[in-house]
Amino acid sequence: MKSLKIAAAAALSIGLAGELGLKYSATAGIITVLSIRDTRRETLKSAGNRALAFLCALVISACCFGILGYHLPGFAVYLFLFAMLCLEAGWGEAVAMDSVLVTHFMTEKSMSPGLLANEALLFGIGTLTGILVNLHLHRKAAVFDRLAGEVDSQIKGIIHRMSLWLPKEDRKEYGPDCFDRLEAALEAARQCAVENENNTMFFGDSRELDYVDMRGRQCIILRDIYENILKVEYLSRQAGQVAEFLAQIEQDYHRDNTVEGLLEKQEQLLARMKGQKLPESREEFEARAILFHILMQLRNLLELKRNYVKNLKNKDSLKRL
Repeated sequence: MKSLKIAAAAALSIGLAGELGLKYSATAGIITVLSIRDTRRETLKSAGNRALAFLCALVISACCFGILGYHLPGFAVYLFLFAMLCLEAGWGEAVAMDSVLVTHFMTEKSMSPGLLANEALLFGIGTLTGILVNLHLHRKAAVFDRLAGEVDSQIKGIIHRMSLWLPKEDRKEYGPDCFDRLEAALEAARQCAVENENNTMFFGDSRELDYVDMRGRQCIILRDIYENILKVEYLSRQAGQVAEFLAQIEQDYHRDNTVEGLLEKQEQLLARMKGQKLPESREEFEARAILFHILMQLRNLLELKRNYVKNLKNKDSLKRL
């Protein structure tokens, strides 16, 4: 589909330039091809940069051809100066396109008003066609929801496995492969969120990126919890209590959950554990210290979600204002 879009847009530009009687009409098609980007915002930004670069190319080429004549040395000096300017300004993509237009001046051995107008129209037709072709691009909300759902499913599965493996003595088969799948799902969701934001014409919507960022931070916390679960060698009854709390988190897991209830249960569990009998051995002390750390990390995990939901509600309120 993208190939078809590029071909059709280029043919349209060439045809329009030809109907207007412009010289070198095929150049308009090349400009269109170079103007098409994957998102609306990228297309508009590229067009703006190239417009500025085109004006600079006209000034530099006029100076070089005026001093050195419409010959190869004049073009070489122009290309050196223009390329250096574009690379410094971050307009590297404009070097080839604008230089093709400048070669027309060298071929015609003139920068007459008529030829300047011809090149400006070629540039305008090619760039505008590229922009218009990409106006149909829109946010892929359904795609992001599907990818975010995969992230949620992976996280929920990780928490479920934690609740099962924590109270077990033998954890040799408890591997970290699930985190590789989670990170792959996060990267796919992040790419989609970036593309969706860039396909918003004027006002970016960062909610999807905020969501992926929140889940990414939770992934880091879950890795830490996993590594600490592997360190628990003494199984006290507190291990079962923390495992039950993990199961409760899995049960209440939902994208829109404010997790206020879970945070309250975490505080209750922490208070209950503090009131229990002190460890009787070093092994039990070390195990309970790790469980305490896991419980604190679970609070951090839940607070990330609570803060995300609060920020989301605040953004929605500001939009209504």
